[in-house]
This record gives sequence, structure tokens and C-alpha cells, in this order.
Amino acid sequence: MIGSAFPLVRPLLHRLDAERAHDLTLRALALMPGGRAPADDPRLAVDLFGRHFPNPVGLAAGFDKGARVPDALLRLGFGFVEVGGVVPRPQPGNPRPRVFRLAADRAVINRFGLNSEGLAVVAGRLRARAGRPGIVGVNIGANKESADRLADYAACTAALAPLVDFVTVNVSSPNTPGLRDLQGEAFLDELLARTVAARDAAGASAAILLKIAPDMALDALDAVCATALKRGVQALVVSNTTVGRPASLVETGLARETGGLSGRPLFGPATRMLAQTRLRVGDRLPLVGVGGVDSAEAAWIKILAGASLVQLYSALVYDGPGLVGQIKAGLLARMATAGLTSLQQIVGRNAADLARAD
Repeated sequence: MIGSAFPLVRPLLHRLDAERAHDLTLRALALMPGGRAPADDPRLAVDLFGRHFPNPVGLAAGFDKGARVPDALLRLGFGFVEVGGVVPRPQPGNPRPRVFRLAADRAVINRFGLNSEGLAVVAGRLRARAGRPGIVGVNIGANKESADRLADYAACTAALAPLVDFVTVNVSSPNTPGLRDLQGEAFLDELLARTVAARDAAGASAAILLKIAPDMALDALDAVCATALKRGVQALVVSNTTVGRPASLVETGLARETGGLSGRPLFGPATRMLAQTRLRVGDRLPLVGVGGVDSAEAAWIKILAGASLVQLYSALVYDGPGLVGQIKAGLLARMATAGLTSLQQIVGRNAADLARAD
């Protein structure tokens, strides 16, 4: 219902400030009737880190920062939903306006700065949905003014890991000063060690995922992959938004806004980083492909580059929730043409070529 109505309401939403339109969307989702998510074709199923994903198309972090509507989002057809980012203490983030639509580029720039209602609020909402079906994860970070960022990640993990299927350690947001420094080898090693220890001490079975940036040098990627494997991370999420501004951008005025760029222009650099990561970890570590997924073709290429799962967010701004079903149908059509019974049969098949793609 929401999917079919989106083309009618999109012009109205896009006349509003982007953040206001997003808040209205969350309110509308909160009013959706209950029920179960639609059944998926079993050929789309993916089994990873002890979970059965009904399909590989997930919602990326940032859409439902406060875990307000994860079940409504699952009913739209997503195979999994990642809420957050969450930080221990409430923080307002950066001043508004802080999100901008680059419509001609099908892109978004945001500089939210990890605005969050805080750990206690999000944990309460996730606790209230305990026992409901559907795979839900949470993205965690550190407070901007924190004196001990590693402790922030540990606190979030301890509180949230028992309530979700996976915890994504976000060290790659470009909008929190110094956060990407945690991708350095020494910091990352200690961060992951403390995160895994906090999960284990809480007696939780949630998988630990690590989300990285698309902008890092390849020698830094070598260190990240080695550290993730050493510390028993269950998957890498590739990638977050980019601080780069491709020369191809049409919306040159808005492109000067600071913040992370997402959407279609991110597809190329994020997919190259995904393929480079696959070449380093092979089958030892599953990958989640994020960045510019706005069609079945884009999702298919992410899988060929090495992704077992994909996530999207920015494309919903332009295509609405009906896109989820379109991607799943398109993947099934490509599988039929290729004679595949599972998408896992092609994971990483073209990684070497896509790692070199322009």
C-alpha cells in the first residue's frame, strides 16, 4: 500500500526539508497495520552467522536511528533491518539543515553527526519487540564529546547485543570528528577486542559486524581485514558514505555542502572497495555490500563483487519502498537466466575485475 502510494506523495515530500519529510515517513510507518512480512521465494534465502535471511536485501543504518519502526520496515519486504546509529548518551547531532537531496544525481549528502536519542531509549524499544520475527541489527558509535570512545562501543554492545541479531561497529562515519581514526590498526584491534568481550560477557549470540569507509587507502584496508579476521568479526560492511565529490556530479552547488555523500554516485567507489575487500578475505569473512544500490542490476553487481547481503537507504528517497520488491524480482529473473539455485553461487565471481573498474 505504501509502496504503491509513493509516486503520488513523492512530489509533496520533496517540497519539504529532507529531514522533515523523513520524520513524516517514520510517522506514517508507525501507523501501518501489523501482520507478517510477505513470504519470499526460498531461492533468495541466505544463511549467515547462524541466521536465516529470507532475502539478501536489507535496510541500511540511518533510516530508523531510534528503532521506532523496525517491524513495519520488515513488512515492506526487507530481509533484515539495521537500526541506529546509537550512542550511549543522547546527543542532538549537528545543526540543521544537515541533509540535502541531490535529485539530478539521485544522491544525498548528510552531516547528521550521529544524532541519537541515546542507548536507554533504543534499548527499551528493542526490548519491547523481543520475540517478534525478523532479523534486526543495530549500528553503534561513540558520543562526539566522549573521553573514552572505546568504552562507548563496549557499553552499547553490552546493552544491545542481547536484543538484536547483529551489532555493527561503525568506525566510518565522516560526520563525527576523529571517528575514522579508529580504523587505524592499533585502535581497531583494541576496539574489536573490547566489543567482542562485551558481547560475550553479556551472554549474547549477536554477530559482530564492522562497517568501513570507501575512502581508505588499500594498505589501510589490508590492516582492517587482518584485524577483523584476527578478532573474529562475523562480517564486514562495505561501505559507509564518502567524503569524496565525483567530478560527474550535476548538483554542483549542493555538492559543496560538507558531509557524507550517498546514493548512485557512491556505487562505483563503494563497489571497488567491496571487491578489493573480497580479494583480501575470500570466503573467510562474509561481506555486506552498501552504497548506490538502487536496482536489481546494482544489487547483482554487489554480489558479483563479493557481497552475500546488500543494503540500501538513499534510493528509497527517490523510488520509495516499492523498490525492495523490484530488486528481489529482478534478482530472481537473473538467477533464472543464469540457471542458479542460490545467489551464493556467484558471490565474488567478478571481484578481480570489479576491483579494477573505473
